Amino acid sequence: MPLGTTLHNIEITLGKGGQLARAVGAVAKLIAKEGKSAILKLPSGKVSHETPCIRGGQLEARRRPGGRSETSDYHFFPGLRRYELGRQPANTKLSSNKTVRRVRVRGGNVKWRALRLDTGNYSWGSEAVTRKTRILDVVYNASNNELVRTQTLVKSAIVQVDAAPFKQWYLQHYGVDIGRKKKTTAKKETTEEGEGGATEETKKSNHVLRKLEKRQQDHRLDPHIEEQFGSGRLLASISSRPGQCGRADGYILEGKELEFYMKKIQRKKGKGSAGAA
Repeated sequence: MPLGTTLHNIEITLGKGGQLARAVGAVAKLIAKEGKSAILKLPSGKVSHETPCIRGGQLEARRRPGGRSETSDYHFFPGLRRYELGRQPANTKLSSNKTVRRVRVRGGNVKWRALRLDTGNYSWGSEAVTRKTRILDVVYNASNNELVRTQTLVKSAIVQVDAAPFKQWYLQHYGVDIGRKKKTTAKKETTEEGEGGATEETKKSNHVLRKLEKRQQDHRLDPHIEEQFGSGRLLASISSRPGQCGRADGYILEGKELEFYMKKIQRKKGKGSAGAA
């Protein structure tokens, strides 16, 4: 059948009878062929891609993706709509060169796409305190180990953060220098005495001393967290979405959740050492 042929009374489904160009004087024109299918220009001016009766015996017409019908503008705009647009993932990396992009989205709203970050606000839930601190390392990700290797910051990633801000707060609030090594040699003691006590503790009033003593009475610190303070790094979980809000905020791991992730990380290290051997 040559291009330009006029057709009348066209079936959409074989055996169902004519449904297109049925009126007197109404004709559809054959404008292109694609393999076993054909493209018709209907009397209304729309271009019909869906002609099952010409597609070599297809019995059922399939609906267009996205619920589009024959009468929609799908034929003129075959791609996705603007509001259906997908974007490239942010893949926020751990880097001191902070980079955050502004993205205009539907409705005139704004998203902040973090490309590189190295700081965030982390809360210590049991102590009800939040401090801004540096992110030092990505140590575990339940979804993909590749995100750990590439130091990618995503929601629910387990990271190591600097313990110094929380250590300073603990010293000020409880009067205890947490994480300090208790083992001191006799040689160090003699040298300190020889220096004449260069580092003197700041004087505190009786009221402050009583307040610190009262705070210490019923307070108990998790042994795992105390051990981490000794190394200067705390395990934390990212609870924000860096690719959507431009921040890598989260919380310090405690209790059962901390034990769970410590076992996971230890098991991962064991597998890594066994594979290397």
